[in-house]
Amino acid sequence: MTSGGGIQIPSRLPLLLTHEGVLLPGSTVRFSVDSARNMHLVSQRLLKGTSLKSTIIGVIPNTRDPEHDTDDLPTLHKIGTAGIAVQVVGSNWPKPHYTLLITGLCRFRVSSLLKERPFVLAEVEQLDKLEQYTTPATEGVTAGDGELGELSQKFYQAAVQLLGMLDMSVPVVAKFRRLLDSLPRETLPDVVASMIRTSNKEKLQVLDALSLEERFKKALPMLTRQIEGLKLLQKTRKTSPDNEKRVLSVRKGGVFPGRQFNLDEEDEDEDGDDTAVLERKVHGANMPEAALRVCLKELKRLKKMPQSMPEYALTRNYLDLMVELPWSKSTKDCLDIRAARTLLDNDHYAMDKLKRRVLEYLAVRQLKTSLKGPILCFVGPPGVGKTSVGRSIARTLGREFHRIALGGVCDQSDIRGHRRTYVGSMPGRIINGLKTVGVNNPVFLLDEVDKLGKSLQGDPAAALLEVLDPEQNHSFTDHYLNVAFDLSQVLFIATANTTATIPPALLDRMEVLQVPGYTQEEKVEIAHRHLIPNQLEQHGLTPQQLHIPQDTTQDIISRYTREAGVRSLERKIGAICRAVAVKVAESHRVPKTETLIPDGPVEQRDKMAPPEMPIVIDHIALKDILGPPLFEMEVSERFTLPGVALGLAWTPLGGEIMFVEASRMEGEGQLTLTGQLGDVMKESAHLAISWLRTNAKTYQLTNMVGAPDPLEGTDIHLHFPAGAVTKDGPSAGVTIVTCLASLFSGRLVRSDIAMTGEITLRGLVLPVGGIKDKVLAAYRAGVKCVILPKRNEKDLEELPANIRADLDFVTAGNLDEVLNAAFDGGFQGTASTRAPPQLTSKL
Repeated sequence: MTSGGGIQIPSRLPLLLTHEGVLLPGSTVRFSVDSARNMHLVSQRLLKGTSLKSTIIGVIPNTRDPEHDTDDLPTLHKIGTAGIAVQVVGSNWPKPHYTLLITGLCRFRVSSLLKERPFVLAEVEQLDKLEQYTTPATEGVTAGDGELGELSQKFYQAAVQLLGMLDMSVPVVAKFRRLLDSLPRETLPDVVASMIRTSNKEKLQVLDALSLEERFKKALPMLTRQIEGLKLLQKTRKTSPDNEKRVLSVRKGGVFPGRQFNLDEEDEDEDGDDTAVLERKVHGANMPEAALRVCLKELKRLKKMPQSMPEYALTRNYLDLMVELPWSKSTKDCLDIRAARTLLDNDHYAMDKLKRRVLEYLAVRQLKTSLKGPILCFVGPPGVGKTSVGRSIARTLGREFHRIALGGVCDQSDIRGHRRTYVGSMPGRIINGLKTVGVNNPVFLLDEVDKLGKSLQGDPAAALLEVLDPEQNHSFTDHYLNVAFDLSQVLFIATANTTATIPPALLDRMEVLQVPGYTQEEKVEIAHRHLIPNQLEQHGLTPQQLHIPQDTTQDIISRYTREAGVRSLERKIGAICRAVAVKVAESHRVPKTETLIPDGPVEQRDKMAPPEMPIVIDHIALKDILGPPLFEMEVSERFTLPGVALGLAWTPLGGEIMFVEASRMEGEGQLTLTGQLGDVMKESAHLAISWLRTNAKTYQLTNMVGAPDPLEGTDIHLHFPAGAVTKDGPSAGVTIVTCLASLFSGRLVRSDIAMTGEITLRGLVLPVGGIKDKVLAAYRAGVKCVILPKRNEKDLEELPANIRADLDFVTAGNLDEVLNAAFDGGFQGTASTRAPPQLTSKL
């Protein structure tokens, strides 16, 4: 490293080939390394070396276009810079690479290549002296050295002039000042050219200038250009006091990463404009005082930050969000009740409860303008239109609509947002939704609120408590914003299939509106008003090409779908439209077509005979398109033996009919239950057995050999099809009693009757829930009579009038009345046992 001539670099240097920039002596530059040769150089030389000599490498500019770079060694630039690697950082993302921080020492010339692989090693000749970086400035070039001295003096004065135009409070500018005072004059062209805004081509010219005089001549025009640019910028900015502040902010923010100054006047202008525009937006956002104070504080910090700081982007994103939020922007409600009623009726058939609630809200808004937004929860089976009616309500009110899907959400940050201290933090879905709609009184649909999860990241249902509480949501605080936002004008509508999985505290905050399934008549009306026209439009057909009569629609509903909503019905109509679309398309091209006509599919062999329009779908065509019916409405064939009864069950998908089957065989009095039953249903079965054994003599119930105890020497097996479906709940009690009474008495239960109700050990029938859904299921299955608990009689008022007229309802207060109605001709012993005792007063 040392000799009689002074400090020397090694004569053999490994060479780093870089596209990214030009390293000049005296400057420090960061290079990213990912090519094979350069990666080998770092791993085998820099990382394994233990001496100072091993950290000195040569940096050669690679002038080949990186887009067309190959594995072959390019023609090397003859002049390079020896540098010392002061930092090496490795990373595997987005691909394996190293980042090197290299300080330039001196120039060298490549004499010869010694090897090309695994990295380039060359014989080099040192061109600059290393001592000049430690020599005091007074011993360098002086003004008495002729033309070189004049150039040096002129360059120094220009550098001082540039320094005077910059803000000394910026650390890099202060460092530039220290370098200017301490370094010899002959090093200034390299140092200044590396710090001001110059292109790689211009830096390469400075690198190639071997004589000091030529170096000064190359660098001086670059320095003069930067000074003139700053002068022009200041001249154009001196038009108002605000612009003075903007020039100052431009100067403070004009620093590139590393030690380069951003003195380009266009970038300065743009940065200053952005900050000023952002400040105007903050003042114009009409936000509350507390939020404004926070924004102004963050804006003040932003002005002092260099753009290179990671926190600059975070603060800027935060301020952009605060400005975009609708603090005071709102839409005006359409309060015309008559128009609202017409719009709701056009969009949705039935759903009277929901429509009435919306009209009530509109009426109150007419009388009182400052009304808090209601928090509604629509509960009902899938496919009944809960989500679409929410969108319709928004259109009726003239408000913006935003849907937030909560199914499967298990992180409370989805609701409340992340704190800004985290990497990748962002606001929650509520604040994001407000930013999207741009007003503070939209309709927010919280879809599937019953399917929220819970995890180590918190409970989102608990986070929703603040959002959906009218007493708290006027100051909802998102973790990202960290300031209160008023949600009281937002109309929240939650949807759920069941309230069983909604936490009680959350359910208490919402006004629950039940949305039951549709009757067959309602489905027919919905199909012809909405579904069929919609499917015709989606499949490019017209009513002149396809006609589906009401009888066919009723067939689809009763024999091909069994659901509370209309989704399956819409899919079946879509299948019909596709089949007809094939026939219509074939008739346009091929003379021989197969058409669907009222008499069924007929092969039409007449030449050039198109299908007859409109194509009418009848029962035969329906079977041809959709296949054999999936559901048969006749349930009487299941009642061929004693020990079968028909119950009614409620599921989140709507009501269902449920058969209960019982059989007995010789045994030891054991009761076997199958069909994936829950604990409550198993207890109902034991209750039923106990009650029947207690009343066996009254009803003349016997075992297989005629003994008075039905379980003596007899095993009972109760089964609830389908076996793969989990079942639980108390409402099957009366069905189990009826099924076992049929088995023990040997009599058949009426085939047209279904029942529901909870039982007690004393033989009372207690009320149950889901009556409307259960009755609709019985109606769909073709049942004629339904037995209900007496205390559920009030629920019959919710049923449509036509169903109340078509079905016979028996309301029972005890099991005697149930058994009397379930068997033709009543049940033995019922009349005698139910005669109330005559009591006489002794007063």
